Amino acid sequence: MEKRNLRKERIGKVTSDKMQKSIVVSEVKKVKHPMYGKFVLKTKKYVAHDEKNDCKIGDTVKIMETRPISKSKCWRLVEIIERAK
Repeated sequence: MEKRNLRKERIGKVTSDKMQKSIVVSEVKKVKHPMYGKFVLKTKKYVAHDEKNDCKIGDTVKIMETRPISKSKCWRLVEIIERAK
């Protein structure tokens, strides 16, 4: 049996849910500037597949890498960690 590689997982907040079965998830990282030493916020956006249209804006979610589903979607929703208040 062939062994499959581990898939990348990310945790972020849902910034858009206007598409059908798709969400935009923003991951924010604190990165130290190489020269000045100040911490800078870096934001990376991922388009993820949400089969049941469960997510709303502000939810904290976990997404996992998957095969390409469309031109921009190669992530899928694993679980909703925390609902927006």
